[in-house]
Amino acid sequence: MDVVGVEGEAAGAVSAGARAVPVGEWEREPHPSDSLRTFGAVVQALREHAGLSRVDLGARVQYSKHTVESVELGRRMPDEAFVERAEEALGNTGALRKAARHLTRGEAGLAAWFRRWARLEREAVSLCTYECRLVPGLLQSEAYARAVFDNSIPLLTDEQTEAQVAARMERQTIMRDRPTVPFGFIVEESVFRRGLGGAQVQTSMLDHVLALTAPRNVTLQVVPLELEFHGCLDGPMRILESPEGRRLGYSEGQQNGRLISDPKEMILLCRRYDTLRSQALNPRESRDLLERLRGEL
Repeated sequence: MDVVGVEGEAAGAVSAGARAVPVGEWEREPHPSDSLRTFGAVVQALREHAGLSRVDLGARVQYSKHTVESVELGRRMPDEAFVERAEEALGNTGALRKAARHLTRGEAGLAAWFRRWARLEREAVSLCTYECRLVPGLLQSEAYARAVFDNSIPLLTDEQTEAQVAARMERQTIMRDRPTVPFGFIVEESVFRRGLGGAQVQTSMLDHVLALTAPRNVTLQVVPLELEFHGCLDGPMRILESPEGRRLGYSEGQQNGRLISDPKEMILLCRRYDTLRSQALNPRESRDLLERLRGEL
C-alpha cells in the first residue's frame, strides 16, 4: 500500500474527477496474488531445508535480506536473475524455474486508489512525469524509497514499509521491460539537492537515476533553481498516452488525488508540461548537473 504524502502515486483516486480518499482506505492493504504467495512459500521451504537464513540466501543470490523476505512473503515479484540464482543456491531442483512460469504480478503493495493508474501506466505508449517534491517513484533507488516511507506520518510498521518499497521497485520494471516506450521526467533541482536519508542514500539515488535515465527512450530534464519563469507552478503531474491515443493525467494534493480524463483539462496539462520542458535544462545539461551533484557528496 502506498501512503499519502510520500510520492505522487500515493493518493490516487479511481474516478475521472477530483475525489478525496477516505482515511479508512489508506489503511487497507491489498493482498499479494496467490501465485506470488505460493512462489514465496516454495523459496522459504527450500531455504529452510538447506539450513540457510535470509541473510545467507541474500548473499548467495546477491540481493538484500529485505528482498529475500519480500519475495518469500509474496510482496515482491522476483526478477529472472533472482529466480536463476536462487535455483542454483537451493539445489537446482527445477522447482523455482517451474513455479516462476506461473507468476502473475498482481498489485501487492499498491493502494486501492492507485491501482487504476498503475494499470494504465503499464499499458501506456508514452509517459511523462513532472515532480517538485521528491524523486519520482519510477526513478527512486531502494534506499531512497525506504527513506521516503520512513518519513511517513503516521509511522508505518516494518511490514508495511517492506511491502511499499517492494511495490515501488516492482513498478520500475516497466521501464526495463518496455525499451521502445518514451519515458519523460522533469524534476526540480531542489529535489536532488535535498538530503533525504543522508549522504549515502543520496549517492545511491543519484547513481540509480543516472543509470535508469541513460537508455535512449528515457529523458530526464532538471528545472534549475535560478529559473525565472515556470510553467507548472500548480504542482506535480503525470501524463500518459493510451494505446488508443487517449491522453490521461494524474495529480494530487494533501490526502487526495484524481485521475484526469477531461479533454479540455488534458490540453491545459499538456500545454503546461510542454512549456516547462522548454524552460528546463536539456537532457545533456541535466545529466551534467546530476554528475556534479554526485561528485559533491
